Amino acid sequence: MKVGLTYDLRDDYRALGFAEEETAEFDFGATIDAIEAALRALGHETERIGNVRALARRLADGARFDLVFNTAEGVRGFGREAQVPALLEAFEIAYTFADPLVAALTLHKGMAKRVLRDAGVPTAPFHVVADEADLEAVDLPFPLFVKPVAEGTAKGIDAGSRVEDFASLTARCRLVLERYAQPALVEPFLPGREFTVGILGNGRDAHAIGTLELHLRPGAEPDVYSYRNKERSEDLVDLPLADAAARALVEPVALAAWRALGGRDAGRIDLRLDAAGRALVLELNPLPGLHPTHSDLPILWAALGRPYLELIAAIVDAAAARRREGAASGPARGRRRAAALASALS
Repeated sequence: MKVGLTYDLRDDYRALGFAEEETAEFDFGATIDAIEAALRALGHETERIGNVRALARRLADGARFDLVFNTAEGVRGFGREAQVPALLEAFEIAYTFADPLVAALTLHKGMAKRVLRDAGVPTAPFHVVADEADLEAVDLPFPLFVKPVAEGTAKGIDAGSRVEDFASLTARCRLVLERYAQPALVEPFLPGREFTVGILGNGRDAHAIGTLELHLRPGAEPDVYSYRNKERSEDLVDLPLADAAARALVEPVALAAWRALGGRDAGRIDLRLDAAGRALVLELNPLPGLHPTHSDLPILWAALGRPYLELIAAIVDAAAARRREGAASGPARGRRRAAALASALS
């Protein structure tokens, strides 16, 4: 297949004057090198495209691809991760990972938690604080946890995210509103063990491939998988494979969340245990980091004794299966459209 690669590179945005934290969700050059090398080793022809604007230019110039391997995060707004998928759908080009709806839904943690709650998937109670007046409605017991409603890579999370009283809650929400120009998500602080579950596949074929447990080392910011801890995870965090009892507890919940939110191909579900030992979903990552040694999903894959090449192959196979299913239904769909148009014009 001819496979295009869409992505946002940290170095590109740093050269434009972006601050370090602003580029935290973007890819390292080494990540794109590794993905492209794996795709070529699998026999695919590759073309590096870049971000959504570069993709728009290439499509306008007539470029077409059998598949786009998409890791582009976008820059601003709740729909930023949906931009590349939406553009590819407009041109009827298959791609990996989340569709526009899932990309936007899961980026907004408040909206995602509403869907999980309605689907009966366990997640902590919460409030979305869009301005300081919303604080009056927060009726959850302290300690609470505050984070931006639509950031990844633990941006906006540090030791101060745990708040013990209303004054510190107000101050922390104000910080999120001002620094990140978006609402704050407020939920109870969960004191139990933290896990991330890797998921592979689509719909009924999706399955949990394994689970890592988060252990913070001495010197890490306590209690939370913060931005600092995540960026320096090689020095501050251990991610061992979870034991069988923990897997039995968290993986069914993670899989239910994946299906409820519509995850595709591969991704991760983060969960934490509450004081009663119940597994609650924190969030879904439908566009997982793929650095071979720094990102959680490849770390999990390697811990299972499986090579990185095999992970990329599994993602491509899952996306290609959806592409074949879409192609098979295309002629019938086209006939229905033609008949509907003819009827409308008669």
